[in-house]
Amino acid sequence: MASGATCIRLEKNVSRIAAAYGMTVEMTVMPRHIHLAATREGEEITTYVATVRNQVIDYTVNTRLSRLSWAIADGKTDFREAEKQLKAIVAPRKGNPLMELLLVALANASFCRLFGGDGMAMAIVGLATLAGYYLKQIMLRRKIDCRLVFLACSFVSTVIAASDTLFGIGSTPDIAIGSSVLYLVPGIPFLNSFSDFLYRRYLSAFVRFSDALVLTCCLSTGLCAGMLLMHIGMF
Repeated sequence: MASGATCIRLEKNVSRIAAAYGMTVEMTVMPRHIHLAATREGEEITTYVATVRNQVIDYTVNTRLSRLSWAIADGKTDFREAEKQLKAIVAPRKGNPLMELLLVALANASFCRLFGGDGMAMAIVGLATLAGYYLKQIMLRRKIDCRLVFLACSFVSTVIAASDTLFGIGSTPDIAIGSSVLYLVPGIPFLNSFSDFLYRRYLSAFVRFSDALVLTCCLSTGLCAGMLLMHIGMF
């Protein structure tokens, strides 16, 4: 859940593992907690309550966990080996912040081009993304509330992107400003909330949608504040 899995994916993977060991499970997935009850015929029910951790979304973890569940279901790994692999998969990993920063900047500059931005707009968006995302990395490392992070980063990126308009150095300044904050759009929470809604996990869907909506509002507030500071009309 912490790595961005939907409720239905979580339930299918856990049920698949339980079935491989001759057990049945009942799960109650809440926004911040998961209640699991497992039982085997003739034995007492074992219950477990886990808290969903706050961490960076990582689809690689979800993919590896799904592969592990299939390996268990197909009998390709025993219990001890599966336990060892599970610990290795969920263990914190150190990424490369510099590489991540550069790739995000390139991706956002590419979005600018996709929406019709010229070369100068792409360069400015890349620079704005570098500054904003670097600030995001610093603030998240210091455990600052993510809502404040979104507001501050969108503000910084917007102010830098506004240079295209202020100095008239490009022909698509509006696209530069609009695409400078795209790296902050909470797309995965929105998609997951829609998936949970389709599978009738309404409580989780509502909470995920609300979280994504709040982050979007923070992003928009930072964007508007940056445009007002730089005296750029919004309409």
